[in-house]
Amino acid sequence: MAKGEGKSRALIAVVAPLPSILFYLLFLRCFAGESDSFPLSGVWCYNHPLLLAHLLFFLNIDMLFWIVGLAQSIHWMIDLYWTVIPVLLVHYFASHPLLRGGVWRSRIVILLTWIWSIRLTHSYFRRENWQWGAREDWRFANMRRHYGKNWWWMSFFAVYVSQQVFLMGICMPLYVVYTKDQEMNIFDVVATLVCLSGIVIAYFADTQLHCFVTKNQKLKKLGLELVPTLDEGLWRYSRHPNYFGEQLWWWGLVIFAWNLDQGWTFIGPLINSLCLAYVTVLVEERMLKPRIQSNMLTRST
Repeated sequence: MAKGEGKSRALIAVVAPLPSILFYLLFLRCFAGESDSFPLSGVWCYNHPLLLAHLLFFLNIDMLFWIVGLAQSIHWMIDLYWTVIPVLLVHYFASHPLLRGGVWRSRIVILLTWIWSIRLTHSYFRRENWQWGAREDWRFANMRRHYGKNWWWMSFFAVYVSQQVFLMGICMPLYVVYTKDQEMNIFDVVATLVCLSGIVIAYFADTQLHCFVTKNQKLKKLGLELVPTLDEGLWRYSRHPNYFGEQLWWWGLVIFAWNLDQGWTFIGPLINSLCLAYVTVLVEERMLKPRIQSNMLTRST
């Protein structure tokens, strides 16, 4: 990817969420002003914080990101913003005038979400060789080839609407934290430790995977035999410790919500875990395919 193209995509990524951010700041400003000048739309925004979050997601992420993706012929921004949207949501919930949560629980959840986001964003850019929009998710690329001419409209649902369902679903515990002001207890401590454990496990697992991939890339350039399997560090005990750490983070947030009598929020992380288990099978098949083809070629010669 050309250097100039990378800069333009970086600019687009920074500017893209501004419409919803500016709209929400305008809403807060109107709310803080005289009640007589508060517009009817502002009343709706005040009374329906969750629906407003969904509406902003649909218009700014689903619609705008989709149009940008079509213009660039690559849907890359949703991957990057998967690491950012939960941070935007937690600050949205924390600042919405209708929502109120415990002060210390709120601060802890915001801090944890920032730590998680920084960790995952760092992993994303490291994987992409510190480039903006160098490639799109391989699953989207496969669907692009499979659906051909119909991909332009199917991508709206497959790439963006589906992500809204998943992201808003797994972020429901963040919303719950700001619906009830309850004193902290031992379960908040447990939730914090589970979230931190997930972040730490995912960080070390991704770092070990990155070192493994980098080492094999160097061996390939030198014409040497590649290391076939990563079986050191956390990868000695799990086939996908990075996925395990990521799921541990989301389930830690569920403990926060369960402690506030909103255990139903487990549905989002459960669906996400089941989908990730399916994606894991696809990833393993994708990784094994070149090895199987190589073995078949060797046998035929």
